[in-house]
Amino acid sequence: MDLATLTAKGQVTIPKEVRELLHLHSGDKIEFFIKESGEAVIRPIYRKVDDVYCKLKNIKRKAISVEEMDEAIKTRLKNKFL
Repeated sequence: MDLATLTAKGQVTIPKEVRELLHLHSGDKIEFFIKESGEAVIRPIYRKVDDVYCKLKNIKRKAISVEEMDEAIKTRLKNKFL
């Protein structure tokens, strides 16, 4: 059994073993669910592709070809390393 201590600010450090079992990393979101029995369950929140689909789309931006993307990458790398 892993134990944790509640700080004066209401913060808890999740024990390393628990973080590893839940595959939690810094910045991850977790959800607290309280059962009728009073037990608390913590669950990691995983994003699905459907949750972020089209979030990066910008209708004001002109679409470019793969060739234009390749050229932009080459130019950027050339300017960065030369």
